[in-house]
Amino acid sequence: MGSCNQLKYYLFDADGTLFNTVDLICESFNHIAKKYTGKIPPREQLVASIGSPLVYQIRDFLGKELAREEILQEYLDFQLSILEEKVTVFPGVANTLATLKERGKRLAIVTSRRKFSLGRILACTGLQDCFEVLITPDLTEKHKPDPEPVEKALELLAAKQAQTAFIGDAMFDISSGAAAGVDTVFVKWSQSTVTSLPVAPTWVIDSMQELVI
Repeated sequence: MGSCNQLKYYLFDADGTLFNTVDLICESFNHIAKKYTGKIPPREQLVASIGSPLVYQIRDFLGKELAREEILQEYLDFQLSILEEKVTVFPGVANTLATLKERGKRLAIVTSRRKFSLGRILACTGLQDCFEVLITPDLTEKHKPDPEPVEKALELLAAKQAQTAFIGDAMFDISSGAAAGVDTVFVKWSQSTVTSLPVAPTWVIDSMQELVI
């Protein structure tokens, strides 16, 4: 097994990997849950579901009858209204991305977050120019943990599996990357633990800087 700093292509999950969005997601979800059901789901269960498409989260926690486009849009509208005050970039992320770019590495995001929302986060954090490719749910029929989103990123980057790593914080990411045949990197600032993953990652890192040292 080589080193995770010697690859050519780096695919990143967004929420929980690049950005701390736990409070953003929980407050937005609770806003919808209280309005339509009068109760909120346990925070730990909601946090564990981060990485799954929003429509699946609403279906699983609030019922399939509420998994409608107008409910999803109401969630997103509320989330966008508090986004700038609730999103932070994890330590070392901005510098690591800049160093990877300087070294000629090619970067992409593979996320379950919708395209417009992701664009807002990238703009407000100043990271919008770091990535060549953004894979959002509208680009694939299947979603993480299925390999299709990672495979789509490989296709658009013209990347080779053996030269690619997918960096993520959840089982959705590690499973998707492994199924697509790329190396995987699990970040230890995750809400999950490495022992909870159904597939062992190639590497585990304590800080994002480990990708460049």
